[in-house]
Amino acid sequence: MQHASALLVIDMQNSLVAIAHRAAETVAVIAGLRERARAAGAPVVTIQHRGNGMEAGTEGWQIVPDLAPAADEQVVHKTSADSFLDTHLDKTLKALGVTEVVVTGFATEICVDTTARQALSHRYDVVLVADGHTTSVRPDSGDYVRPGQSIAHHNEIFRHIDFPGRNIRVLPASEVDFADPSVL
Repeated sequence: MQHASALLVIDMQNSLVAIAHRAAETVAVIAGLRERARAAGAPVVTIQHRGNGMEAGTEGWQIVPDLAPAADEQVVHKTSADSFLDTHLDKTLKALGVTEVVVTGFATEICVDTTARQALSHRYDVVLVADGHTTSVRPDSGDYVRPGQSIAHHNEIFRHIDFPGRNIRVLPASEVDFADPSVL
């Protein structure tokens, strides 16, 4: 079955990327995916969080320059971890004919995880880009696991989620091929 894929770029905003684990590497991976998606004619949807400390129009709220959406790309504004909740994301994806979302962004265990799971509930297939999501840098002490462990943990969970009727894959960016959806 052929899939119409869209690249989701979640919360890659100045304030968040400033505290991200492997920020430069993640931005570079997503930038490469954006180029490949655009070259293949696949839609890119940028999701931008707004809230306390992330007020619309501020420098910290802006998308990082390397991932700034083009004039013809869709931008969805959200106020929760769920990119579908009280937004036009589902309507936008349906209007574009999307059946599968390629998920990237910040933060792995919050907005990326929630949005990927909600995409499944909204009947989209999901590709979680294994090297295309990140989380915050943290102290080694405390209740949070280290960032690298959190990323690996979520990649592994998505490799094993059973969601009837949905196709879920975890792929490195190098294996995502927007030109040939059957490869996805």
